Amino acid sequence: MLPPLDLDVTGNWPNDRYDAAFSANTAHIMHLNMVESMFTGVAEVLKRGGRFCLYGPFNYEGRYTSESNAQFDLWLKARDPGSAIRDFEALNTMAEQGGMTLLNDHAMPANNRILVWEKVG
Repeated sequence: MLPPLDLDVTGNWPNDRYDAAFSANTAHIMHLNMVESMFTGVAEVLKRGGRFCLYGPFNYEGRYTSESNAQFDLWLKARDPGSAIRDFEALNTMAEQGGMTLLNDHAMPANNRILVWEKVG
């Protein structure tokens, strides 16, 4: 297994292709344009059949999954107005635009999830 890559999602992505990408607790602290760049970059570097796993808190149909996530979102926005718990549907659309399809949505402790997409195109 290769070591993790430290990268700026809005910068230059590697020219290599990968079997998998994993990101944890990032989508809610990045501005939306950075989240979009992350999905675009991941889609470009994944091999066909590659998986993208994204861990964190997510909303569904514009609703919080818990009161603690609602409070966390208020804290995020007070810290940085560009931060927010992201809606699953928007993230899934970004993934689909990059040729990825959702395989799994796993419940995790503390009202977090792991979303798993596979590169199909």
